[in-house]
Amino acid sequence: MLLQNMTALKSLGRRVASVHQFRPIRCGPSQTRQKTSAPQNFPSYESLRQMYDPEVPEYFNFARDVLDAWEAKEKSGEKVQSTALWWVNEAGRQIKWSFEELGFHSRRLANVLSGECQLQRGDRVLLILPRIPEWWLVNVACLRTGTIVIPGTSQLTERDILHRLQVSKAKCVITDDSVAPMLDSVAPECSFLKSKLLVSGKKREGWRDFGELLRNHSCSHECVNTRSDEAMTIFFTSGTTGSPKMTQHSHCSFGIGLTVNGRYWLDLTEKDVLWNTSDTGWAKSAWSSVFAPWIQGACVFVNHMPRFDTSTVLKTLSSYPITTFCTAPTAYRMLVQEDISRYTFSNLQHCLCAGEPINPEVMEKWKQMTGLDIYEGYGQTETVLIAGTFKGMKIKPGSFGKPSPAYDVQLVDDLGNIVPQGKEGNIAIRVKPHKPFSLFTKYTDDAQRTADCYKGDFYLTGDKGVMDEEGYLWFVGRADDVILSAGYRIGPFEVENALIEHDAVAESAVVSSPDPLRGEVVKAFVVLTAEYKTRNKDELRAEIQKHVKKVTAPYKYPRKAGIPALDWGSSIQASPETAHLPQSHIGRTPPCHQLPGCLQWGGNSETDGSPPGGDHRSSSEQPA
Repeated sequence: MLLQNMTALKSLGRRVASVHQFRPIRCGPSQTRQKTSAPQNFPSYESLRQMYDPEVPEYFNFARDVLDAWEAKEKSGEKVQSTALWWVNEAGRQIKWSFEELGFHSRRLANVLSGECQLQRGDRVLLILPRIPEWWLVNVACLRTGTIVIPGTSQLTERDILHRLQVSKAKCVITDDSVAPMLDSVAPECSFLKSKLLVSGKKREGWRDFGELLRNHSCSHECVNTRSDEAMTIFFTSGTTGSPKMTQHSHCSFGIGLTVNGRYWLDLTEKDVLWNTSDTGWAKSAWSSVFAPWIQGACVFVNHMPRFDTSTVLKTLSSYPITTFCTAPTAYRMLVQEDISRYTFSNLQHCLCAGEPINPEVMEKWKQMTGLDIYEGYGQTETVLIAGTFKGMKIKPGSFGKPSPAYDVQLVDDLGNIVPQGKEGNIAIRVKPHKPFSLFTKYTDDAQRTADCYKGDFYLTGDKGVMDEEGYLWFVGRADDVILSAGYRIGPFEVENALIEHDAVAESAVVSSPDPLRGEVVKAFVVLTAEYKTRNKDELRAEIQKHVKKVTAPYKYPRKAGIPALDWGSSIQASPETAHLPQSHIGRTPPCHQLPGCLQWGGNSETDGSPPGGDHRSSSEQPA
């Protein structure tokens, strides 16, 4: 739903970007920038450590110290008024806001949060919206009020939402028509929840109208003077066991720390237009759709695109002056299968990916089709960019590049000792004697799992890798059982919990399985209860699959499954046949996929409408 408060700006005589029908932008020679792999903001990778020297003041607020600074420059004429947020949808409508307009709307919303909703500094706001302008306004308004935003994907189920509300003790929720019914179902169990704001053109009992409140509040607001180390946002991220963790970031960890992403990896300037396709529920949206581009004064481009569609992506890249494009490797794998001969990407200069390893073959084919390399980034919800391929450096296909200047990245053994080059180890970040300010603060209310991340002088990412003699890093795999599927980060425990709730399932175990499109997919092994053993296995698989989609986010459902035709009993012992399974699963499931009695259903790469993710352990619950 588009914002309905444009008339307020018009009445003040301000320029307001119009909402109009889509017109393809054909870029002539004067509009086309020369394609080059030379960096705009630094001379070479080797210079980055000398150049990257951020100051972290005692007090910092991104809305005041960055966004308002750009606005002031626009007003004074130091900066040409340009687009800060450019939103389009599938119907061809678009909204364009300058930094001044973004400030105007976000201050009004800040007054809504602190006034109508009575939120205080440090209160938590659960935000579940798709890629619509209101999502960006809520993020900025929370910064202004010192409230803590908790983004969530629209794919969350009722149970997911209940868990988030109860453990976060969020006092306010902001969402749309698609999620509001689930909120109403769980709200009685959430005593902390006081305010519900609905982004919709319709009224709903028990909800306040987001647009109406926005129109009726002042645009004058004084930004809260937040400390740099004060809590700013919380992302829920999956682990091997237990429920998703609350990963807490401070105002400086993202607000200043993501300079390394915007200035060096994305290599943005004020003239650039960045399109990042990440879902709004993931930390990668905070990385590349909020902080990194706006630190650089660049334009954030957004296509509403409810489902990932290759033709929409190619048409958008061809029709709008997008200079920088970032998406998941799975998306590139889909794009290179298309015939792009009828498209021209006149303005596109820089292509990037994150979320999962990218195939060298995909990189090569993309370059053949567009003339552009794909620069890979590696990070996670808990960090900013850990490592990547930067403009100007040699790209080694299969490697995700070299450490970013934000961290001292090393490969260590399980005791925290640095391993020699060429030897596999844990990808780790040095935290002693000084912990990097751009590292997450903690897992909120979970001291044990926070402590478990550290070993000796290092923070362990949970990933295994190798560093070669030139300092390039190569991803080997997860040190735990977390599954990275199309950029989504999926914890086996959550899927197993969903499976066991079905009456047919006596026992279950979930592992990763290779997939040519998504990299990995969820594979489940199921032991049936006695009353279901005679049921048609194909029908039962489909029924269980549908069940998992309903009780947990759809991207987590098992695309492959094994239901044994023989009765294996309630447990098995570790054996050569189960050597491939994680140790936590031994004794809970038969190795049915290796035996002739197992009926297996394929679903190699069928889609369920969920878009590719966007972070290599760098966004919440997946899959910066």
